[in-house]
Amino acid sequence: MSVVVTGATGQLGRLAVEALIARGRAPGAITAAGRNADRLAELGEAGVATARIDFDDPDTLEEAFRGADALLLVSGSEVGARELQHRNAIEAARKAGVNHIVYTSVVKAGETTLILAPEHALTEEMLAASGVPYTVLRNGWYSELFEAELQQAEQSGSFLGSAGKGEVAAASRADLAEAAAAVLADPAPHAGAVYELTGDRAWTNDEVAAELTELLGRPVEYRDLPAEEHAEALMDEGLDDGTVRFLVDLDRNKLDGELALVTGDLSRLLGRPATTLSETLRSLYRDGTAQ
Repeated sequence: MSVVVTGATGQLGRLAVEALIARGRAPGAITAAGRNADRLAELGEAGVATARIDFDDPDTLEEAFRGADALLLVSGSEVGARELQHRNAIEAARKAGVNHIVYTSVVKAGETTLILAPEHALTEEMLAASGVPYTVLRNGWYSELFEAELQQAEQSGSFLGSAGKGEVAAASRADLAEAAAAVLADPAPHAGAVYELTGDRAWTNDEVAAELTELLGRPVEYRDLPAEEHAEALMDEGLDDGTVRFLVDLDRNKLDGELALVTGDLSRLLGRPATTLSETLRSLYRDGTAQ
């Protein structure tokens, strides 16, 4: 069975290609599709077929998708542009005769105030109307995004935010990619399914600080600020106004519990417990990515 993976030159997409190979899928039966020609060439060296695509150019999509039994549609990275881009991809998949689409959405899409959700909810509606069998993987918060807190803790012994006691059920990118590969191995039983893919437990920032204290061997404090003061601190770091609003709104979502959902869907698809946030933090620190 042939599989096309979009976003294969990004982090999640590339991990999905690697997970498919690890599950025994022949590299030649996988097409890695993306925009970065150099990264596509690296994947090609592993025997994977490659295709340069642009979500804004439907012709490139239809050509890349033609003949595929399944498509992993990794959501686009351009917030605000994804509705049209995903529409292009779904229509191209329909025209190309793709038998099944697996889409990476966001946790609780369609029933959440999470600022990232509206474009994903619209994409899910497009999939339902497309006539192509599909599966939705609603990915939660990436554990790797706590790298910023690790960096701050290393530099100053603290990290700041405005999430209060809000919890986040983070999951590693590798686990989410492996779950996608598990669905792609035999998509038919998953047709119409919507999986909420989160970690096996949720963490407050105070608990993250305790983990970082143990990891770094010195005290780490989480400094919780009112949203206005959080925004001022981010602006003092030189971030632009749009990024500041985005980050503060995300912390408000955390405070409201929009990222705290724990379902067990991820560990069930993996057939094992999900990688813990502690394990991901140790990996980031060991690999030196936060130094």
